[in-house]
Amino acid sequence: MQETSLNGKSMDMVAENIKKLKEIFPEVVTEDKIDFTMLRALLGEHIDDANERYSFTWHGKVAALRLSQTPSTGTLLPCQQESKDWAITQNLYLEGDNLEVLKLLQKSYHNKVKAIYIDPPYNTGKDFVYADDYRDTLENYLRLTGQRNRDGSRETAHSEMAGRYHTNWLNMMYPRLRLARNLLTDDGVIFISIDDNELDNLKKLCNEVFGENNFIDIFSWVKTETPANLSKKTKKAVEYILCYQKSKNDHKFKGLAKKSKSSNGLLNQTNARKRLVFPRHVVDTSLADGVYPAGKYGTNSYDITLVEDTEVKDGYFIRDVVLEGNFKWSQAKLNKEIEAGTKISIKTIAFSPSYERKEYEPEVPWNLINRSFNVKTNEEASKELERLFGCKVFDYPKPVSLIKYLLNFIVGKNDLVLDFFSGSATTAQAVMELNAEDDGQRKFILVQLPEACSPTSEAARAGYHNICEIGKERIRRAGEKIKEEQGDAVGLDTGFKVFKLASSNLKKWQPDGENSLEDMMTHYVEGRSELDVVYEIILKYGMELTLPVEEYELTGKKLYCVGKGALVICLADDISTDLAPGLIELKAKLNPEKMRVVFKDNGFSSDAMKTKMKELLKQAQIEDFVTV
Repeated sequence: MQETSLNGKSMDMVAENIKKLKEIFPEVVTEDKIDFTMLRALLGEHIDDANERYSFTWHGKVAALRLSQTPSTGTLLPCQQESKDWAITQNLYLEGDNLEVLKLLQKSYHNKVKAIYIDPPYNTGKDFVYADDYRDTLENYLRLTGQRNRDGSRETAHSEMAGRYHTNWLNMMYPRLRLARNLLTDDGVIFISIDDNELDNLKKLCNEVFGENNFIDIFSWVKTETPANLSKKTKKAVEYILCYQKSKNDHKFKGLAKKSKSSNGLLNQTNARKRLVFPRHVVDTSLADGVYPAGKYGTNSYDITLVEDTEVKDGYFIRDVVLEGNFKWSQAKLNKEIEAGTKISIKTIAFSPSYERKEYEPEVPWNLINRSFNVKTNEEASKELERLFGCKVFDYPKPVSLIKYLLNFIVGKNDLVLDFFSGSATTAQAVMELNAEDDGQRKFILVQLPEACSPTSEAARAGYHNICEIGKERIRRAGEKIKEEQGDAVGLDTGFKVFKLASSNLKKWQPDGENSLEDMMTHYVEGRSELDVVYEIILKYGMELTLPVEEYELTGKKLYCVGKGALVICLADDISTDLAPGLIELKAKLNPEKMRVVFKDNGFSSDAMKTKMKELLKQAQIEDFVTV
C-alpha cells in the first residue's frame, strides 16, 4: 500500500529533470547530489570549455529561467455558470496569468498538445500588462485582478524610452515558451505571430528553447490591402508567423485542399517533344465514332502527330492512342495518374489531351499567406467580429481563416490545440469550424489574462468588463452560428469548461503560514466548495480537466468518481471503515485499470482508523491511498 500526502504545488520540473539525468547517468549521483566533474567526464569532447562562444543573453535571463522552474501554488477553480455544455464538452477556457496556468497544466497535459498558436504582445512601446514578479507570480496575478490588495498600477510603463525595452519582453516570453514546449507532442508544432519589433529576438529565443534544427519556417501573412506608412520609409503590409516543431521529422505539412477540381491541358510549347501512349478503353473523347488514321494533327500553336491509327466507339478509344508532342508529363507520370483514377480526355480533332483529377489535390504550403489561400486580412477579421457582436469589441483580431490555414498543416481530426494568448478566442472558432467541415473531434485549450477593457471602449459600453468576457461570448455566438449554418450538426462540440486561476483551496497549503489552529481545522479557504477541491486534486494528480466527474453516496458520505473510477475522492468528515465495502464494490463495478482513493486527512477520527482503512483497501488491490 502506497500512502502519499498530496501537496499544493504543481509539477516540480527541476526534480523531474534531475530524475531523468539519474536514469541516463546514474554514476553522476553522489549522496543525492549531482557530481558535475563526473558528468563533464562522461560527456567528453561535447563540453565547450572556451571562454568565448556564441550565446544569446540579456539581463534577467537566469531569473526568468528559474521562474519557469518554480512550481505554482495556485489552482484552477471550476466555473460552471460561465461554461457551456459543462457535462459533455472537451474544450477548456482558462482565465488567468498564462505563466501560472501553464505551470498548472504541466502534469495533466505533458506531451499531449499537437499544435500551439499564440499571438503575444508585439512590444510596440505601449503599456505592458505581463509584468512578472519573480518573487511570487501568483501573488502578482492576484493583485492585478483585485483578489489581493493592490500596491501599484495594473500595468507597467513600458515605453521605448525604458532602458529595458527588449529585456522586459524577453523575460516575459522565455519562461512561457519553455513551459509550452513541454506540452507539445514529439511531432507537435508551435506557431507564433509577431511583427518586426521583436522578430529577430523571437527567432533567437525560439532557437534556444526549441532548438535551431527544429525551425520550420517564417510565414509572412499579408495582413492588409491598405498598408500604412508607419516607418516613414516603406508601407508595411505583412506580419510574421514563426513555426517550430518540438522534434523535427521527415513528414511534410499536408497543406490545404483546393476548392475545385484540377482540369488542365497536357501540352506546353516550351516542353521537350516526347511520345505518350494513352491506353485503350481508358481515355474518353468527344470525337465521333470511327477510325482515325495516323498523321499530323494539331493547331498552329501545337504540332501533334498520331503515330498509329486509332479508333473511337461510344465516346472511348478502343485502340491505344500513340501521340508525339510537347507534353508536360512523362509516360511514367501518365501511367501513375491513370492508376490513381485521374480522368484523361482527348476532346478535339486536334488530339489535345487534358486531365481532370477526381479527388482534391493537396496544395504545397507557401510561406506568403494571402488571398490565394483564402486567408483574410485584419480589416476583414474586424468586420467579421463586429457582425458577430453587433459592435466593435476587440482591436486587431486575427482572421479565423489564418488560424485554420496554419492548423491544417499538422492538426489531425482528433488532436488538441492550445492558445495561451487567446485574445478574442479566434483559435476556438477556427477549431470549431474545422470540426464542422470534416466531422472532426479536435479540442482546444484557451488561456487568457482577464485584462480590463478601457472604460471608454465600445466593448465596455456593450457590457464587457474584460477580454475574457469577450472571448467566452465569442465562442458561444460562433458556436451557435456554426450549428445554424450546418443544420445543428450532430456531435459538434461548441461548448467549453471555464476555470479561473486562484490560490489553493486548502489552508494548510498557503505559503504565508499565518493560519491559527482553529482555522486549520476548517481546512478549506472561506467561500470554496468541495468541487473546487476536487478539481484541484484532479489537476495536482495529473489528470485532464475534461474527464467526467460523477457523484456517488455510500454510507451517507459523498464520493466524487473521476474518469470512470481512476480516481475516487471523499472529502467527508467522520470517515470509518464502513465505507470500505462500498468502495471495493464500486471498484468491481467500474473496473478501472487502477483505482486511486483520496481522503481528507482530518476526515478520519483517528490515525488507527486511517490505518485500518488502508489495510482493507489494500486487500482489494487499491494501492494508492492519498490524503489532503
